[in-house]
Amino acid sequence: MGLFERYLSVWVGLGILAGVGLGLFAPGAFQAIAGLEFAQVNLVVAVFIWVMIYPMMIQIDWHAVKDVGRKPQGLILTLVVNWLIKPFTMAALGVLFFQHLFAPWVDPASASEYIAGMILLGVAPCTAMVFVWSQLVKGDPNYTLVQVSVNDLIMVFAFAPIAAFLLGVTDLTVPWETLLLSTVLYVVLPLLAGMATRHVLERRSKQAVGEFVGRLKPWSIVGLIATVVLLFGFQARTIVEKPLVIGLIAVPLLVQTYGIFLIAYLAAKAMKLPHDVAGPACLIGTSNFFELAVAVAISLFGLNSGAALATVVGVLVEVPVMLSLVAIVNRTRHWFPRAADRPAAPDRPLGGRG
Repeated sequence: MGLFERYLSVWVGLGILAGVGLGLFAPGAFQAIAGLEFAQVNLVVAVFIWVMIYPMMIQIDWHAVKDVGRKPQGLILTLVVNWLIKPFTMAALGVLFFQHLFAPWVDPASASEYIAGMILLGVAPCTAMVFVWSQLVKGDPNYTLVQVSVNDLIMVFAFAPIAAFLLGVTDLTVPWETLLLSTVLYVVLPLLAGMATRHVLERRSKQAVGEFVGRLKPWSIVGLIATVVLLFGFQARTIVEKPLVIGLIAVPLLVQTYGIFLIAYLAAKAMKLPHDVAGPACLIGTSNFFELAVAVAISLFGLNSGAALATVVGVLVEVPVMLSLVAIVNRTRHWFPRAADRPAAPDRPLGGRG
């Protein structure tokens, strides 16, 4: 691993500091970038995420994708965690912390909105960044693609009913533009580009794919750090002005994230899943589709509501927390059996420790 890969957590930390600092000293620039969005999807952030995802899409071998169905345990684990456990534990933790433990510091109206924002995060499993986390833990790109695709399909039908049930509302409107645009930007387009690139490279030589992906490594890391800078720059003023509220919201989100990961990871170990399937399967459940959650929170409760703020805190917490989980997954690689019965994949970008 190179200098950037080995100390990725350090660079991300510096990116967080740079984002907050730049957001405070050049707020106009970040406001301009924040305005470049459609259906609550920021187009600049989308480009950086696309840069991160593209290398993994090149590694997807369509001859191997069809074999994923023969090993459904990883898919089953992902679906159970995402749709039968995560939304309900998030709601329970929200009630526990904001109606009981944090009640002396938060008024009831705000508490209800914070809980609503947490619920929206819990009902929206991640689409885009999962590919990044999968790269970092050297996950099977073919299996990860199927996991994300199946979750996206279920989300189309399950998001609104589960969110409406937990929020206690009956007129929940799903922002379909956000859902569809994010799927196209983060899955369909990079997948098509990756397929086309792989086809061209494979016609040259067997080594061409691995060599090309290796050359993309620096760009993948730049995309990750640039995304972090933007996300924290957008919310720099909120971070400075409301540190106590952000800290209070972050506590149950942290408990939820590490708790869901622990449940999924122990289940994966008990199921004896190979590491390159277990890692992404567990990280999908702990990461969130924040564009969708933010969009619904704004449409239901307003731009300056506590619900919208809670979804934003989810964005801020996600990257550093997910990097810590990536480190855990990589350092416990020896707990899981190695992938068998398929050829080794070419070197993946953003290789994590372990």
